[in-house]
Amino acid sequence: DPCGAGQTCADPNPSPASLKDFTCTCDKDTSVQTTGTAATCEVDECAAAPCGMGQSCVDPNTGYASQHDFVCTCDNDKSITKTDGPATCSKDECSTDPCGAGQTCADPNPSLTSLKDFTCTCDKDTSVQTTGTAATCEVDECAAAPCGMGQSCVDPNTGYSSQHDFVCTCDNDKSITKTDGPATCSKDECSTDPCGAGQTCADPNPSLTSLKDFTCTCDKDTSVQTTGTAATCEVDECAAAPCGMGQSCVDPNTGYSSQHDFVCTCDSDKSITKTDGPATCSKDECSADPCGAGQTCADPDQSLTSLKDFTCTCDKDTSVQTTGTAATCEVDECAADPCGMGQSCTDPDMSYGSQDDFVCTCDSDKSITKT
Repeated sequence: DPCGAGQTCADPNPSPASLKDFTCTCDKDTSVQTTGTAATCEVDECAAAPCGMGQSCVDPNTGYASQHDFVCTCDNDKSITKTDGPATCSKDECSTDPCGAGQTCADPNPSLTSLKDFTCTCDKDTSVQTTGTAATCEVDECAAAPCGMGQSCVDPNTGYSSQHDFVCTCDNDKSITKTDGPATCSKDECSTDPCGAGQTCADPNPSLTSLKDFTCTCDKDTSVQTTGTAATCEVDECAAAPCGMGQSCVDPNTGYSSQHDFVCTCDSDKSITKTDGPATCSKDECSADPCGAGQTCADPDQSLTSLKDFTCTCDKDTSVQTTGTAATCEVDECAADPCGMGQSCTDPDMSYGSQDDFVCTCDSDKSITKT
């Protein structure tokens, strides 16, 4: 079977001396016949993609005698066909909305052979039109913050043809506006009381472009003035406790220009005062009776700068004296039980100068004693 399927083989002279004289004839097209080799019977005209993009191709009969009978059918409309050539198919590129919202799409030639020729035209500005891609229609002039600090921006129309129409409005006064540029807004920095109590604020230029130029002037001392921040007006000279112990301090005027006028007053005697320094106050340490009963207190120097110098002297024994603390005047010789068991002890004088005078008396006979 040298011809193969779909062909008829014939050998007109089956003699060994006559070889390669057989014929192969195509069953579908008998006009196609070869001698000594198999014929080529099938020709698929769709193999070369003759229909092109967006079309399907069908060859109903692939025999030689039936060439030029392939059929092209449009993919988007199966009713549109053509034999032996591409069909005329349409494709409206606007059907997929390539332009998007706010734009109008037009496809002047909805043919598959003419793609990317659709146009996008801005609805708000028809002068803006692009081909084959969406247009850029909106331009928000406020996006770049052209008004600056303390102002709000509104762009009433963001189309290309209506540029330079943005409006700037002052935040602190909505009646102040300007188109296509920042408005001239005012800001009185003193309105927030940056200086505080006891100071006067002044803003020489209440413009938003001139900030931190306000001044603070002390009411009590106008020579003290600062710019852009609160001044330090008060100086309380009593804060450092210049009077010392036992005295009260009063600063009648805490302004800068009235320093060294604080007054020190003695707590023990309000009539004793001194300006710009401690007063000379007295304090009798014996007035609080630091020695106690049976002792005499003496304070040789009653100045507040000389404390703990009082003396305590035992009344019964003046040889016993201490400084700055109470003396120990009494010595009870019976405390150590010197008499022993069965005897009572009596110390008639417990002062330091009368020691060794205690008396022991027998409990069984009160007449028996010893000193």
